[in-house]
Amino acid sequence: MSTFSSSSAFRTVPPTAEVVIIGGGVMGTSTAFHLAEAGVRNIVVVERGELGSGSSGKPIGGIRAHFSDPLNIELGSRSLRAYQDFPRRPGANIRLDNVGYLFLLTTDEQAAGFENSVRTQNSLNVPSRMVTPEEARRLCPYVSTEGLVAAVFSPTDGHARPGLVVQGYADAAARAGVAFATHTAVTGIDASGDRVTAVHTDRSTIACSTVICAAGAWSGRIGDMAGIDLPVRPVRRQLAFTEPLTPPAPRIPFTIDFSSSAYFHNSDDGLLFGLADPDEPDGFDTTWTPEWLGLFRDVVRHRAPALAGMKTVDGWAGLYENTPDHNALIGRSGELHNFLYATGFSGHGFLQAPAVGEIVRDLYLGRTPFVDISPLSADRFRSGAGIRPEAHVV
Repeated sequence: MSTFSSSSAFRTVPPTAEVVIIGGGVMGTSTAFHLAEAGVRNIVVVERGELGSGSSGKPIGGIRAHFSDPLNIELGSRSLRAYQDFPRRPGANIRLDNVGYLFLLTTDEQAAGFENSVRTQNSLNVPSRMVTPEEARRLCPYVSTEGLVAAVFSPTDGHARPGLVVQGYADAAARAGVAFATHTAVTGIDASGDRVTAVHTDRSTIACSTVICAAGAWSGRIGDMAGIDLPVRPVRRQLAFTEPLTPPAPRIPFTIDFSSSAYFHNSDDGLLFGLADPDEPDGFDTTWTPEWLGLFRDVVRHRAPALAGMKTVDGWAGLYENTPDHNALIGRSGELHNFLYATGFSGHGFLQAPAVGEIVRDLYLGRTPFVDISPLSADRFRSGAGIRPEAHVV
């Protein structure tokens, strides 16, 4: 039996730890793995539910290096390479499928913006390219060319299974001695001067030397406990699965209608549908409500007509962890020097998790990360610094 699947049996919260990681999703387990691999000992991951039960529980996660700014491109590219190497390190099959990403564009303004992005991506060795509406239809036969101005295809991108990634990282971390305190909620954080001294849970207190917040949509609450502003807002996102298709669906890219954010791709013996409801309020509600599918069908009736009539048999709702500019928060607190954070990924956490695990490891060890992440400091919203807001797509 895997260490991951038995982790809920861990019932003793240790009284002390060198590092307490708050959050047992893909970001927390990636961080734990990378720290343990580097020789850090006495690490405890505290998770309020089961590992991967928060946003990382989504059935399929996109992986891409297709972004508009160099920093996100580099985070995506490094993570994509790590996912390709995942069977060797840490050693797990994550069902990675490099089908590519296909963005469908319906205005000249969108096309011009993506042309600029493609130039930036190509300069960083990402092989994305502009394609015609006709080629977009060849890549994805469901697509209607009516109203399409252009499309962008990034052939090395794709999707994998977040649950298998969490399991792979957790198993490897546990083999290296990391402890997982599941079904354990953080209730408070003590600090003295400029340092965190302890993490309180609903089971006991852990005296610690470093705290790393990887709590996803719940990070704002964790920051409040420490007196640190982590501007993360939870918002529900929903998706649905079609019934098994006969004949089977062709193997298609992860296809996104950029104007509406509607997307679809293969999922086992059918398709997965998704769309961000622009009127969805902030909150922690993860109830799946099939009514939102009407929004998706209204879009695809024009963009991919065959999908509009497909029957769905199941669905899922999870939480995005949004920041004001839809870019991540990664760094070390200026107020509490042993409080690190990696959160607020606004839908991009899974695809950036391997690279961010490396970065948090390096911050902890006092090393220089492979890329400058100072623009992602949580302080940027006070100073007016930061990077250009990233388009809010999957």
